[in-house]
Amino acid sequence: MTTQETLENVEKALSEIRPFLESDGGNIKLLSIEDTVVKVQLEGACIGCSVNQMTLKNGVEATIKKYVPHIEQVINID
Repeated sequence: MTTQETLENVEKALSEIRPFLESDGGNIKLLSIEDTVVKVQLEGACIGCSVNQMTLKNGVEATIKKYVPHIEQVINID
């Protein structure tokens, strides 16, 4: 998979999860992809949400891995 394909597939994954975040008053922005790590920034209500780490791992990371299996980790940058 090329870098461009990886980027496109990560964006597709974020597009799939974004409506759920928006329904709770939040959002997510892709910051970078470095090898097997995706760096994102949670926005809006997601910033102070007590379950944002669970959302990040069980929602965002799982969805990204479905589209881009070689991604190992998704981390939130404040």
